[in-house]
Amino acid sequence: MAPSLSHLRSALLGCALAASQLTPATAAEPTRIAFMNGSSLPLSSIARKGDDFIVTAATESFNAGQTIPLVQADHVYGEDPPELKQAAALLLMDKTSDAKKLLEPLVSQHRITAKIPGNFWLEAARTLLVACAVGGDTLKCTELGKEISDATLATGNDPFVKLGKALLMPATAKAEERETALSDLTTDKNMSADVCAYASFYRGNLLLQNKRDEKRKAKALEAYLMVPCLFPSGGLITTAAAEIKAAELLNAPERREESLALLRSAARGAAGTPLAQEASKRLKSLE
Repeated sequence: MAPSLSHLRSALLGCALAASQLTPATAAEPTRIAFMNGSSLPLSSIARKGDDFIVTAATESFNAGQTIPLVQADHVYGEDPPELKQAAALLLMDKTSDAKKLLEPLVSQHRITAKIPGNFWLEAARTLLVACAVGGDTLKCTELGKEISDATLATGNDPFVKLGKALLMPATAKAEERETALSDLTTDKNMSADVCAYASFYRGNLLLQNKRDEKRKAKALEAYLMVPCLFPSGGLITTAAAEIKAAELLNAPERREESLALLRSAARGAAGTPLAQEASKRLKSLE
């Protein structure tokens, strides 16, 4: 016998609360490019010139104006740019323009590392693609999708291209068609966890456009809870955003403790971002 919707929601919530015990790791160094000979340069001291890097500021190992073949780059390392978390939080709070203001210069700054393992450009570019899709910018999505796909080793289009197409479906399309497009991404075995997390979150948002429909609200709750339960590796920020949305829907008195637990998890997972501030504000109103 198939599980009931209430049993499914309980299972999803249990997974979500278990996932809330995960804490983010922190790095300690600024972004640097490491080369095959063991030397490295900070990203701020290097530029791209054809098939070479050019040193723009002298360091202990390199002179200004010195060139280094691009193929000598081994990997990128350092601390995640703080703008990444901030931008993702703003995007998921429907502050798309503010998110793009942080992402666009970040994508531009890190573009020279796009094909180097460990780069931060790929995450920034993918997040910007989502922001452009949510904002309805088809041209920019197409450009970013091609650039992202060209930068990865996998053949064919990057999975975020499919996510962008689903989010770009016009408002004139039937709500069921738009929902199905996002739902299909969450069950596609070829999709990465971050694509599935975004798709499930935005599916929840779509379902909530008619807040008077209790069946759609129940499906939205499940969509939000799927993020921390089924796609916990999809990102702490997306998880936190989904937990806040789920907590809002768990507004019955007998489910208050569940709402509180989700909000506490969101505040931890999105620490240092506007999402954490939002979660903390909601916590105070419930406690």
